Amino acid sequence: MSDSLNTPATPAEPAQRTRPKGEPRFPGGPTPDPAGSHHERRIRSFQPRRSRVTAGQADSLERLWPTWGLDIDGQRNLDLTDLFGNDNPVVLEIGFGMGEATAQMAADTPATNILAADVHTPGQGNLLGLADHHGLSNIRVANGDAIILLREMLAPDALDGLRVYFPDPWPKKRHHKRRLIQPEFLTLAATRLRPGAILHCATDWEPYAEQMLEVLDAHPDFENSQPDGGFAPRPDFRPLTRFEGQGLDKGHVVNDLLFRRVPHDDRRAPHDDQR
Repeated sequence: MSDSLNTPATPAEPAQRTRPKGEPRFPGGPTPDPAGSHHERRIRSFQPRRSRVTAGQADSLERLWPTWGLDIDGQRNLDLTDLFGNDNPVVLEIGFGMGEATAQMAADTPATNILAADVHTPGQGNLLGLADHHGLSNIRVANGDAIILLREMLAPDALDGLRVYFPDPWPKKRHHKRRLIQPEFLTLAATRLRPGAILHCATDWEPYAEQMLEVLDAHPDFENSQPDGGFAPRPDFRPLTRFEGQGLDKGHVVNDLLFRRVPHDDRRAPHDDQR
């Protein structure tokens, strides 16, 4: 394994293959809208990004998706032991960008499984390529809406941790309702987190950081891991990403929040009675 996980495993030339009309972009790979019309439409907390998929990323998607990828279709319950081939702890990461930090954390903690969810196809291919190149068998890549993954596909207490790093801040006031860290999301996430599991958020958008802190402090299912409350220092296990470094160079302030899942009560997530 090389010293750095920030270099794609394969060259980054654009893919040139011409495909007939109607042929899937990546046969056997991630589908554009895996949940389709099976679940109600809601206000999305993410904005799909359409950017170029390189030849290396396309190759990784076509070769590795059938083994290490899954579509969030909301039509099945995931058996995480079967998915990873072991019963190691599982951490869900929502939104991983190009996957460099995810790959680094997977390499640093091989006994922890990472279920990484995103909708960005180039990032999905890049993370799969990094995992393959560096022999990281503890990563699985999920394509689609993480809310559907949590609500419809994961069992109660299935997760040992949840990471939300640099989510879209939706800075305009009229878009604040699209922010992921809201009371309803926390209530759902709490049902999927085991008692003692850590919810770790990080953002370089200070108004969003303040809102996160306010919402988490007020939620009965979480308690701040910091004895004196407030934000946490960046823990050693969260790598400094290129995106974060660029923000720091511009004078941005990055805030980390680490909140612990308290012992749960009898509350259930929506649709639990329909499983």
